[in-house]
Amino acid sequence: MARFLVQKSEPLNGEVKISGAKNAVLPLMAAALLSEGTCRIMEVPQLKDVEVMKDILISLGATIEEVEEDILDISFPDVIENEADYDLVSKMRASFLVMGPLLSRTGRAKVHMPGGCTIGARPIDLHLKGFRALGAEIIQKDNYVEAIAPEGGLVGESVYLDFPSVGATENIMMCAALAQGTTYIVNAAEEPEIVDLANFLNKMGARIKGAGTDTIKIEGVTSMKGAYHTVIPDRIEAGTFMLAGAITRGQILIHNIVPDHVKPITAKLRECGVIVEMGDEGMYVVADQKPLRATDIKTLPYPGFPTDIQSPFMAFLTTVEGSSTVIETVFENRFMHVAELNRMGANIKTSGNKAIIHGGRHLEGAQVIATDLRAGAALVLAGLVADGTTEISEIYHVERGYEKFINKFKALGASILRIDD
Repeated sequence: MARFLVQKSEPLNGEVKISGAKNAVLPLMAAALLSEGTCRIMEVPQLKDVEVMKDILISLGATIEEVEEDILDISFPDVIENEADYDLVSKMRASFLVMGPLLSRTGRAKVHMPGGCTIGARPIDLHLKGFRALGAEIIQKDNYVEAIAPEGGLVGESVYLDFPSVGATENIMMCAALAQGTTYIVNAAEEPEIVDLANFLNKMGARIKGAGTDTIKIEGVTSMKGAYHTVIPDRIEAGTFMLAGAITRGQILIHNIVPDHVKPITAKLRECGVIVEMGDEGMYVVADQKPLRATDIKTLPYPGFPTDIQSPFMAFLTTVEGSSTVIETVFENRFMHVAELNRMGANIKTSGNKAIIHGGRHLEGAQVIATDLRAGAALVLAGLVADGTTEISEIYHVERGYEKFINKFKALGASILRIDD
């Protein structure tokens, strides 16, 4: 198994370019199932999750050409498979996003239960609720779900989501694009990745309005064509590097970042005393001008504070003076990194969905485990300021979600190595 070895580093300094968003590119690739022509997706990050999605699409009949390192051309024949491969789907939760477009295009979809990070239950019931509302029959077994469209085809309907799930919003939006009539998704997720997907679908010929608000209107069309689209920058990667600058008390210039997408992270870092400013070249993060202080965070669906930045931000809070409270409202099992940070000398106590961090701690290198994707990033950040060596195992989680992770950190002056056993 591969590991990261992280040594205490000098304050990070330099420039970094943010890659295309993992959480945007995967639904975009799934959306290509709806097209009768070739879709070209640009700024595609080189990630393990992207490779898995490519393999899933190929198993369904896709032809995928890597035009350049970060450009994919995706096309499908007239007749495609409608059952996603079990071994591939089990590797990644986002693989379930093929169900909506498969059902819409072929009238039938069978997808095995998805895998992914173990950060909570993450049920698929809202996805299925949307498919049922459009008229699909759902057959649910222990290890797979099958959806069958009625003989006359799917028909638009109003779907209320009990929680603004990003995945359910995306899946229902793709499924409704070729349905008859009009579909409304009420209490829809508002994340930038939703807007990016809607923009791509509209380029393909869909008629979608309201993406980025809590109500999305989809007027069904009879067919969709190929389109070119550039993936939005990864706001979670951007937040991770903002925190890398902050935790090491460094100065970083971040290129390819959308300021509106990271507003909650910017606001909280400024509360702590970090200077965050947008300039002509990108975003400047300066954390070496004055002592930093504690703050509280509460994760919420967008535009609230992102749950994916909770663990990296907690690592940062262990290093600032004062006590902080972190409340996690999105996933019920997202404090697994706490035990690992405490092993490094942090003083964090949890009760239910609340964590109290007593900051200003002196961290020491230790052997720790990346329990999930963002927890792994948090441990790397902690390792950059911990005395000695921090050895992080299970790093495949991290490599699922960050492109050129080691190279980008090294370019900023971090002392980090990837070791293969």
